[in-house]
Amino acid sequence: MHRLVVESKVLDENSTYAYLLMATEFADSSIVADRDGELHGFVMGYHPPSRPEALFVWQVVVAAAARGSGLGGTMLDTLVERVRRDRHGHPLTLEATVAPSNSASRALFGGFARRHGVPVVELPWYGAELLDADLAHEEEPLLRIGPVTAELNC
Repeated sequence: MHRLVVESKVLDENSTYAYLLMATEFADSSIVADRDGELHGFVMGYHPPSRPEALFVWQVVVAAAARGSGLGGTMLDTLVERVRRDRHGHPLTLEATVAPSNSASRALFGGFARRHGVPVVELPWYGAELLDADLAHEEEPLLRIGPVTAELNC
């Protein structure tokens, strides 16, 4: 997981320990995609304690060899369906912070919203001054997508 993030050259890199922790402690709100035993992508998420109806997506990454295949959207759709099934079909709102210049992630989440017929609301969240003292990191507004309420494909 760490290697895929580093190879993306776009995402903020976290420690290997952080990815192991997320993959084990938040496995019910995350998903990985592999082919023939090789990792091709993942979505790491969790349920914020103050917003249990939300699935906050921390990172999405797709290996270079699988980009453009729709894997990112498939992982998001599959994860949301699984979480909703685990929660007996209750509505779920997808959340993520996405920098304004991250057009790939914005397209991914916009496509998710269109497929599910739900709105995307953008809210101020983390200002650049919070992310880097030198303001070298862009702001990270919150995208709130949903709620997803459509019938599950069981």
